[in-house]
Amino acid sequence: MSPRILLADDHLIVRQGLRALLERDGLEVIGEAADGREAVRLAGELRPDVAILDFAMPLLTGLDAAKEVHRLSPATRTILLTMHAEDHYVLEALQAGVSGYVVKTQAAGDLVRAIHEVCRKAIYLSPVVSRAIVDAYRGKATPQVDLLSSRERQVLQLVAEGKTTKEIATLLGVSVKTAESHRTRLMRKLEIHDTAGLVRYAIRRGLIQP
Repeated sequence: MSPRILLADDHLIVRQGLRALLERDGLEVIGEAADGREAVRLAGELRPDVAILDFAMPLLTGLDAAKEVHRLSPATRTILLTMHAEDHYVLEALQAGVSGYVVKTQAAGDLVRAIHEVCRKAIYLSPVVSRAIVDAYRGKATPQVDLLSSRERQVLQLVAEGKTTKEIATLLGVSVKTAESHRTRLMRKLEIHDTAGLVRYAIRRGLIQP
């Protein structure tokens, strides 16, 4: 039986290309999402076998979306599609429970292989990142420690996308006061004291596109 797949990428042309690639290989795409929150909602409704998540999506990154997908649909295997090959991104994804890590420059060849591997409950990493991971585990590289919790990273992304405190509160399902508290704690932790600084930090972390 062909794996049932959810595609999540904010670029329609990318989703169309990926769908064509997968369907050509006999794989079934059962849903598409244009942002991280829509991906989480659809995963909860459709319970796909595999969710392919772009790393840099509006409202919720692929990394944070993967965590929510695992919570709502534990049987769904997640594959992160990304431009980042650096070891700390890969290690963070593995720690978040992602089963596949595919670098976009190698996506055409890697993605179908990744789907079949994760459906067998294996872990798949694009060859370009495998050496980085081996080096990191052998101590040749020091993984960058993420200062932020998942919720703080979500708040940072929404602030950087220009959302107001009220809009952030609505998206996160919290009070305006709680949203403001998250933002204040975030700025204090990063020692960044203006929105422009948060935007620059979010771009450096790959949470939003410049």
